[in-house]
Amino acid sequence: MISEILQNAKNIAIVGLSPNQSKPSNRVGQYLAAQNFKIFPIYPRFDEILGRKVYRNLKEINDKIDIVVMFRKGEFANALFSDVLACKAKMLWLQVGIFNDSVAFLAQKNGVNFIQNKCIMIEHKNLKG
Repeated sequence: MISEILQNAKNIAIVGLSPNQSKPSNRVGQYLAAQNFKIFPIYPRFDEILGRKVYRNLKEINDKIDIVVMFRKGEFANALFSDVLACKAKMLWLQVGIFNDSVAFLAQKNGVNFIQNKCIMIEHKNLKG
């Protein structure tokens, strides 16, 4: 499932993409952009991160989003999930160390692929060999 979604994805929203280059979210965003994914930073401040327009939430993005990657505390996924459904994203991905089993259940119930506690960058690198 992961390989199929990553191979077919084009647009990735990154919730919590930090402007700080030392943060994992920034490194992952740089990597995904370098792999020709169109990334959409979601962050409460700043107008631009990694040379891209910053959005405050998923609802502000007009493009179709394939994957929503979350770099926030696990409980934030509860509030985020309705936006994931509204934008019809195929996958909600919680990065390494982030868990939310109640949202995992909701995702399954609503036909949204769900990954938690895995790094999208590492998984993508593993696919490439």
